[in-house]
Amino acid sequence: MSSKSDIKQMLTLRKKISSNRPRFVRQESWRYKRLKPSWRKPKGIDSKMRLCVKGWPKIVKVGYRGPVSVRGLHPSGFRDVLVHNTSDLKHLNPNVDAVRIASTVGAKKRAEIIAKAKEMGIKVLNPTGLKLGE
Repeated sequence: MSSKSDIKQMLTLRKKISSNRPRFVRQESWRYKRLKPSWRKPKGIDSKMRLCVKGWPKIVKVGYRGPVSVRGLHPSGFRDVLVHNTSDLKHLNPNVDAVRIASTVGAKKRAEIIAKAKEMGIKVLNPTGLKLGE
């Protein structure tokens, strides 16, 4: 695994690449209300988008990807791990992993998970969300 400074540098690079990345939209989604803008690959024989004609939206290509070393990492540099209960925290490494508490977890169990994570020194990405008095 790369050092912390390398990861930080790659995360900065990923953010820069992401800021220049176009917003990929489904072909003709701006024309028809029934088509959502969520990306679909254009496959038509005469498709202007597939042919990359000037003036048409860009299509998804491998060149827009971020650095391999930080792909899938949270912007904080930690690996994002979804947790449903306190036993899920057992096998996590506080230097590499950060916890995201699942949305289906209730307030009581959420408080337990946060307390256990704090005790183990694991970062919680969504510590708020406790209903009523936190």
